[in-house]
Order: sequence, then structure tokens, then C-alpha cells
Amino acid sequence: MGDRLTLPEWNALASQADDTVPLLETALLIARDEYPDLDADLYDTLVQSHAEHLRHEIGTIEPWPLKMAAINRHLFDELGYTGNHDEYYDPRNSYLNQVFERRLGNPVSLAMVQMEVAHRLGVPLDGVSFPGHFLVRLPVDDGLLVMDPFNGGRPLGVDELRERAKPHLGGDVPDDAALLHILNPASPRAILVRTLRNLHGVYAEREEWDRAARSADRVLKLTPDQPDALRDRGLAYLKMDYKAGAQRDLARYLHLSPEANDAPAMREQLVELNAVRTSRMH
Repeated sequence: MGDRLTLPEWNALASQADDTVPLLETALLIARDEYPDLDADLYDTLVQSHAEHLRHEIGTIEPWPLKMAAINRHLFDELGYTGNHDEYYDPRNSYLNQVFERRLGNPVSLAMVQMEVAHRLGVPLDGVSFPGHFLVRLPVDDGLLVMDPFNGGRPLGVDELRERAKPHLGGDVPDDAALLHILNPASPRAILVRTLRNLHGVYAEREEWDRAARSADRVLKLTPDQPDALRDRGLAYLKMDYKAGAQRDLARYLHLSPEANDAPAMREQLVELNAVRTSRMH
């Protein structure tokens, strides 16, 4: 028997360097919030079996893009991992145990499966926090191979990348330098925060405020004092009638982001909270 997969402690993650935060283990830690009986070893073994199935074939291939094509073929064509186009906002698409079980995910979770298998085979695949849909990138001789994990690992050309970025840049088409900047590798911490922000968005939309608060709280475990997460947790606490927590988070948010677009609305919210607490004290 190999070593059992040890999941990290939430309170230890903030002090770790961005690139040393363990991606698979922390993604499973996020999933354990919702699935407390989750067996992390099961999924570690599954990833390893995906990699082992490919090891001989990958070893006989020289160019990175062809190695990656073999990995994609196995994951997406043979094993059936696919983007959940029908229920994009199903929270299960963000929980890695469910992605492994159902072979269905969103762009970030499918990228994590791709990256984890690729890394075990020595293929340097990185995630990209592209606006809109998360992507993956592989260094090749003359630049980068960029792929879409949500659509079977399909390679994306420069023109399509520019078009995809345009709506998120106020309609401007990014030049080469801007596009390269957007295509910078995402650290494990950034990938995990994006996962949690997706979950927060889904749960806030569903008005499941305890889960929305938990998702924002987990962002703060990874990136303490992240302003948006403080605001999000504070507003979720407010919906849960946890006024002291809401007051603390919204005050901290305003301290960190006094010029934010929603700062006036948050100040108003805080004034109301303070008034309620003052009236209770009299």
C-alpha cells in the first residue's frame, strides 16, 4: 500500500507560498465541506490509474503537443470527462469528488483533472485564469498551446482567444502583450479561489446563504483579507441574521476598499446594522 493522501489543514494554507498549495488535496478539502465522508485516497488512486494507463504511450512520444493530445484523448474520448453544458451552475461541477464520479465538470474542475494527470506524466500543463472560461496552457517550441478543458481540450487559436477576451475588456481587442499577460499561468491558490468564488456565486443565486458564507469563508482561509470575500461573507451573514459577523466583515471591507463601486451601499448597510445594535443596547 502507498502512503495515504493527507489533506491540508485550512488554517495552514494562508502561510504557504502560492505555488506550494497542493491543488488536488485542497480541491478535495473544499469538497469535504459538502461531502464529509469523502475518501481522498480513492480519488488520488483514480488519478494515478488515469496516468498509469497512459505512461507507456506518453513515454514513446516526443513532442509536448502530441503527448497532450494523447492525454486529452484518454480523458475526454475514452473516459468520457466532459463539460456540463446542460447544468452549468450545478454545484457538483465544482466539487472534484463529484467530477471524478460523474465525469462532468466546469472549466476549472476539468482543468484540474487534466493538470493532475499531466503533471504525473511529467507534462508541464498550467491553468489560465482566462476571463469567462478557465483554460489550460502548454509551452511549445514557438510559444503556447492553449486548450479548452470544457470542450474536450480543444486547442484555441490566437484569433479565437482575442475574441473570447474582448467582451471582458470593454470590447477592446487585446494586443499580443495584453493577451500574453492574460495567458499567464494561474497559481494553485488562484485556481482554488476561482473554484470557491464559483461556488459562492451558485449558492448566492440559490439563496443557500450558509453555503454561500462557507464558500466566502474558505476564500479567506486561502487569501486572508480578500475584500470581495469579506463583503460576500458579510452579506451572507446578514441574510442568516448573524449581525455581529456581518458588521465585522462589512466594516473590514470598507476599510480595505473605501473607493469600491459598492462602498456607498455597504456604508448604508453598516449604518443600519449599527443602528439596530445601538437600539438593542438601550
